[in-house]
Amino acid sequence: MSTLPQLAHCGYIAIVGRPNAGKSTLLNFLLGQKISITSRKPQTTRHSILGIKTEPNAQMIFIDTPGLHEVDKHAMNRIMNRTALTALHDVDVILFVVEELRWSSEEKYILDKLQSMTTPVLLIINKVDKLSSRDVLLPHIEKISSYYDFAAIIPVSARNGSNITAVEDQARALLPSATQLFPDDQVTDRSERFIAAEIIREKLMRRLGQELPYALTVEIEQFSLQKNIIHINALIWVERMPQKAIVIGKNGSFLKETGIQARHDMEKILGHQVHLKLWVKVKKNWSDDERALRNLGYTE
Repeated sequence: MSTLPQLAHCGYIAIVGRPNAGKSTLLNFLLGQKISITSRKPQTTRHSILGIKTEPNAQMIFIDTPGLHEVDKHAMNRIMNRTALTALHDVDVILFVVEELRWSSEEKYILDKLQSMTTPVLLIINKVDKLSSRDVLLPHIEKISSYYDFAAIIPVSARNGSNITAVEDQARALLPSATQLFPDDQVTDRSERFIAAEIIREKLMRRLGQELPYALTVEIEQFSLQKNIIHINALIWVERMPQKAIVIGKNGSFLKETGIQARHDMEKILGHQVHLKLWVKVKKNWSDDERALRNLGYTE
């Protein structure tokens, strides 16, 4: 059995921020492939997900985290907050992602959580491509640099990849020398079952209205490879009967189109033909029941 090599830079990099700041988009661009699902709706990411980038003399292990909520009245929000905060312990670098000129009570809440830590923090100002003029950026950077001793402040656009190399270079330089932790060809810690469930949820979140996505989750009942075809049976859980009708659509049209879109993405990522079957069931108030959440795989 071969041992993994000693590298000049190797360690964990947590990506944190409020919901919808662009953390998952940043991770996917850093890796050069899709690991975390994305949508324009907050709370798309609900679990911590490892994305592993291995280079000749470095291994960067990114941890994408759920968006931190200043107010966590519901069980789902509490678990997501605990998941994100747990990821900050024992990492080597923290990427704190904020959105263009926004600095609200949510950002202050996250910064308060970072104040007691000695881990170096890179402040990533995302979505700067949306600014009408870059002239407003420098005064904003000067203001927020007084809030905390950031290792660096880096304006980027995770959507188009602008200045992402600077994030990579700064983060890599802060990592310790260590033995490589994962094999060269491993890009995530998550199973194919998990990835399949997340792809289905992404398609639903992108296609549904503002409220319903937060009342649904996906559970994989069957995942098997037979004669080079992956067979997947998935349950979509909602909280009320009217939501079930919306997800199914007229004559099953919405559910069918969701399945087609999800299957196409699965085949690209999993590298096999996929046979996908979807069902929709009701589990009342599952998102505010910690026991139900644990049974559905939501843990810190």
